[in-house]
Amino acid sequence: MALTIDPARFTNLAVEEREDGIWIVTLNRPSKRNALDSHTVEELVEFFSNAPRAGVRAVVLAGAGDHFCAGLDLIEHHDEDRSPADFMHLCLRWHEAFNKMEYGGVPVIAALQGAVVGGGLELASSAHVRVMDQTAYFALPEGQRGLFTGGGATIRVTDLVGKARMIDMMLTGRVYQGQEAVDLGLCQYIVEGSSFDAAMDLARKAAQNLPLSNFAICSAVSHMQNMSAMDAAYAESVVAGVVNTQPDARARLAAFADKSAARVRRND
Repeated sequence: MALTIDPARFTNLAVEEREDGIWIVTLNRPSKRNALDSHTVEELVEFFSNAPRAGVRAVVLAGAGDHFCAGLDLIEHHDEDRSPADFMHLCLRWHEAFNKMEYGGVPVIAALQGAVVGGGLELASSAHVRVMDQTAYFALPEGQRGLFTGGGATIRVTDLVGKARMIDMMLTGRVYQGQEAVDLGLCQYIVEGSSFDAAMDLARKAAQNLPLSNFAICSAVSHMQNMSAMDAAYAESVVAGVVNTQPDARARLAAFADKSAARVRRND
């Protein structure tokens, strides 16, 4: 039985359903530069836990105001004066939220502007596609704050930019922006105008794919990266056996066979 998502349940996230199964999830604490407090993380867990079973075809993840996300809510962290065990469990909830995004099987396209910093970069790196505008910048200032990453940067950001650059970012607070950020792999697209509009265009393309194909692309690839080469080859064969024989693909294959389907062309 399919689940339903009630947008009224969310307060720190603005959740909106659009056409063709596309949902907009907006971090909605602009006065805090959309810093992630514990309540926001719980709302991310809830939404992305339900999305695969609620008919969500694609998600655009955005931030209200001038910034995507400035990371951990340092004011909350200071005021809570957490014990080591308390903060460990908070980090585990971050991992729960971000794993639901990366492994959930629903395409997540992040629209980035302004600060994509610390935990905000950890959040963005959990998305499958990242689009930045000209204002976006990326940093991991944990070293300057007396902190260490706790939301997966050592895994996902290192996968994007490599160990040496990851350590450099944390040690020195180095900031990346513009085309350099794309070239390093921090995002896949940079646009002159609205990153949200560009992300919506990509979400519409992804939403046109068969859900089972998208599930495999947005889940199996990440799982296979965690396997040995032999295990990944076996898993890939099993997934391909299921996905490539799905009944819903027959019409698309027939359109390719009779030459009525669009062909892949070079960019002009």
